[in-house]
Amino acid sequence: MAEFKLQRLCTIMQPEPGNAMEVDGVLNPAAARGPDGHLYLFPRMVAKGNYSRIGIARVVFNDAGDPVGVERVGIALEPAAEYEKHPGGGGCEDPRVTYMEDLQHYVMTYVAFSANGPRIALARSNDLLHWERLGLATFSPYKHIHFDGVDNKDSCIFPGAVPNPDGHRELAILHRPLFPGTRPEDIAKQPKSREMDDHKECIWISYRPLDFKTHTPDKNTRFTSHQRLAVPVAEWENLKIGCGTPPVLTKHGWMILYHGVQEITKPGAVKAQLQYSAGVMILAKDKPTDILYRSAQPVLKPELPEEQVGLIANVVFPTGIDQRNDIGMPNRFDIYYGMADDRIGVARLDVPDELPGN
Repeated sequence: MAEFKLQRLCTIMQPEPGNAMEVDGVLNPAAARGPDGHLYLFPRMVAKGNYSRIGIARVVFNDAGDPVGVERVGIALEPAAEYEKHPGGGGCEDPRVTYMEDLQHYVMTYVAFSANGPRIALARSNDLLHWERLGLATFSPYKHIHFDGVDNKDSCIFPGAVPNPDGHRELAILHRPLFPGTRPEDIAKQPKSREMDDHKECIWISYRPLDFKTHTPDKNTRFTSHQRLAVPVAEWENLKIGCGTPPVLTKHGWMILYHGVQEITKPGAVKAQLQYSAGVMILAKDKPTDILYRSAQPVLKPELPEEQVGLIANVVFPTGIDQRNDIGMPNRFDIYYGMADDRIGVARLDVPDELPGN
């Protein structure tokens, strides 16, 4: 039976010795092909005090076409706007980058960490080297749920307009609100028999018109038409799920790699620990709220020492994806992921001819 399988390639980036901007880790990068054809990573670079910048690094490939390292290029964003700063520091964290054909530029979603907590912010670029801030993403209320003012992160957008619930083609964003009491650490303390709140422990999808050129904070720029896309199902993701890599269109539909969190107890350990693993989800091309496939078991989980030991242990966290059209292999994808919140790994995924179970 066809399966989604990942093959680890290498640890492609780790903190540079003597670099104060990276002393507490490089992790969770966005990935995008530039106008020059090069692949660029946008790692979160963490300095002392959890002060995070978003860097720029060019990926180096060997003669076989495999990624083997990076060349640091510069900084894409560092805390400058008020919504990115907090007393004593600030944060521009965990970016995802998508090239928007409809807008003819790249759009970055990232986490802006201020005194108010983590929020989704947006930026755009024509060349991946120079970035213009678009401000915080804003959301209309959904029934009794207010997204604005709620911690939110792990967002990514589709590369083109997709049908919203009314059938109108709009920009769609996947995001992971962190409602009070729904962090994995909080849920792990609850009884095993707890009732899951389907509205609050899941990946959401929201929509808005394609009008970034006139992005302003008025109501016309809010994301709306909110729907929950997916809730935890399998044991490996039973505490929380969140989006990971931006959606890419495959022969089966929109593919994302997402993360799931579970509690594990290792032999000899005094207490249980959280483990972040990764799975695959396929969404219907013309109705992305329809899930055609999702992993019953993780396709990537912490197994290497670099994934099990770090700033936060037992974490693999996919955020960047590169379709290998450059070598004539559109069904091959390189997945860039955070390793224990300390360094960056890359793994290879070949999309099977048929969806598992079909």
